[in-house]
Amino acid sequence: MDYRKKLIVKPGSKVSLKNMDPGWHGQHDSEKEAAEEIAKHLSSIAEHQRLLYGEKRHALLIVLQGIDAAGKDGVCWHVIKGMNPQGVNVTGFKQPTPEALAHDFLWRVHPHTPGLGQVAVFNRSHYEDVLVARVHNLVPKSVWSTRYDRINEFENLLHESGVTIIKFFLMISPEEQLKRFGERLEDPMRQWKISNSDYTERALWDDYIGAYEAMLEKCSTKHAPWYILPSNHKWFRNLAASQIIASTLEGLRMKLPKPEVDIAAIKAEYHSASATPNNPEKTKKKAKGKKTS
Repeated sequence: MDYRKKLIVKPGSKVSLKNMDPGWHGQHDSEKEAAEEIAKHLSSIAEHQRLLYGEKRHALLIVLQGIDAAGKDGVCWHVIKGMNPQGVNVTGFKQPTPEALAHDFLWRVHPHTPGLGQVAVFNRSHYEDVLVARVHNLVPKSVWSTRYDRINEFENLLHESGVTIIKFFLMISPEEQLKRFGERLEDPMRQWKISNSDYTERALWDDYIGAYEAMLEKCSTKHAPWYILPSNHKWFRNLAASQIIASTLEGLRMKLPKPEVDIAAIKAEYHSASATPNNPEKTKKKAKGKKTS
């Protein structure tokens, strides 16, 4: 199944998250069934990231958005891990600093976009300024309502500069979120992730759903599409994300650049050098065959 076609938000379409099933898991019924396919996609991602790094004609930006506990960190752990960290930068956009607030809302984002040959992952992103800012009335509607156009212009600029953009909205149910919060409470290794806002924000669930729907409708474009990932099943989230990333990279049809040096001349020089008496093995053999007087 091609999840790019199944899960994409087509530009200009209406979105009703309440009518979508966050527990949908495609053609597989378990993580065990999906494991081989996930491994195949991760291998493809690794191979094509190497081409991306070598060719340096493209860049990749992956945007992760979703309500608390939706699995943004999980995608970084289980999908982005397939890439060489030398060519990947992950940035989390949390509450803006006073310095950031003194600038336009995209000021803090642009320096973290990927250069050619690089991959950038935004764990939360510039979309916080039409989500949290909208739900909590941090700025007037007359301000946040204009940001959708500014975001589309920003992403179009990146596209024109060689950046391929993939945006994932991770969708879970309120029941699944509460279950994951409970698991954090019982796991000493994850208790550090708990905050007071985890539970207070739940009262604003419907407000966030409205903000997410507007985000998806207004900002899914041909060059920067949104994909809605049903994420109640973590393994399916990883499967769908890895397939979409792998397919997108494969579609760039990248090739390693040709060497800028004369390989034949260097090989000849290498073989010539290895055949000289300075080669320890050859010197040793020559010494064994030498007669003494």
